[in-house]
Amino acid sequence: MQPLSNRTNTFTDSVIRRMTRISAQYNAVNLSQGFPDFDPPKELMDRLSQVAYEDFHQYSITWGAQGFREALAAKQTRFMGHSVDPNREIVVTCGSTEAMMAAMMTVTNPGDKVVIFSPFYENYGADTILSGAEPVYVPLHPPEFNFDPAELEQAFQQHPKALILCNPSNPCGKVFTKEELLFIADLAQKYDTYVITDEVYEHIVYAPHKHVYFASLPGMWERTISCSSLSKTYSITGWRLGYTIAPEAITERIKKVHDFLTVGAAAPLQEAVIPGLNFGQDYYDKLQATYTHKRDLFLKGLKDVGLEFSEPQGAYYVLMDITPFGYDNDLEFCQVLAKEVGVGAVPGSSFFREPLNHLIRFHFAKKDETLNEALNRLEAIHKKIPKRK
Repeated sequence: MQPLSNRTNTFTDSVIRRMTRISAQYNAVNLSQGFPDFDPPKELMDRLSQVAYEDFHQYSITWGAQGFREALAAKQTRFMGHSVDPNREIVVTCGSTEAMMAAMMTVTNPGDKVVIFSPFYENYGADTILSGAEPVYVPLHPPEFNFDPAELEQAFQQHPKALILCNPSNPCGKVFTKEELLFIADLAQKYDTYVITDEVYEHIVYAPHKHVYFASLPGMWERTISCSSLSKTYSITGWRLGYTIAPEAITERIKKVHDFLTVGAAAPLQEAVIPGLNFGQDYYDKLQATYTHKRDLFLKGLKDVGLEFSEPQGAYYVLMDITPFGYDNDLEFCQVLAKEVGVGAVPGSSFFREPLNHLIRFHFAKKDETLNEALNRLEAIHKKIPKRK
């Protein structure tokens, strides 16, 4: 038989999703795959129960139901400071995963280069390769995960077609400052590069840090594809509702790519989420306060146990340093952690281009009692995972 695709020959399964399966195998508290264990807002669940008996069971318009796009445009106009046209500048996708893939296939040709900050969400490299493009990695340096301006410009000097910007960042929780974003914007203009943003954690940012939409910067609307989803903001990761926002000429191309990728997102769910899109500022203030509390609770617990970690500025992840345990394989450590301690995590090596085996990622989008149970189990980590010499 003929060989299968060279393009996918080096792919593995998602390490994040694999660790969810390993957590289930050992009945571990799953702090690996980033989904909540609490309900979405009641308004969404109530509307979902009503939608089941209404006429929303067939295809919606391919690029998104009219009511959904109008509600989303109104919300994002308010937050982005740019008047978003619901008919010309939005494509509704099956989660931000599809939004990113559609954006990549819209912008890149085989052989193009794409700049990716490292650490990165594991899909970015795969999206680039599936598009036939070549990733160019630029390190974010711990503990603050800042980039070196000279290293970034060296990457731009390779004349990339696009840069992927995850802000706030998964997995390190970095929130890019306005000054950093303006530097990136200057390079994007200088080297005529598109910017594809992943802003799914746009509303989960910890004071004093603030989220700045890249498309809102001077001259950036024209060259930015803003990708996001409703998964994290409304605790509905299983609904798979994402979107792109971009100028009309780019959006018209995204519509065509999206049509042949998935046809359309789930029509009943697009209708059910509209009440959430209509929430006022008080909802987002409460969301920020909730996650600030969860972050503080979890980080205090890690500190009390004597574990070392970096403090996230946004999103709901924390990178923990496992150097004191003496493991040279972070995947093995995570497997032992799930089996012996009963807590699931993701090996940091799955997020970094650089050779790295001393970090693991937890997430804290869980009920307080779930986080407390995880912390209680972690109290025994030094006994159950002896240090290797």
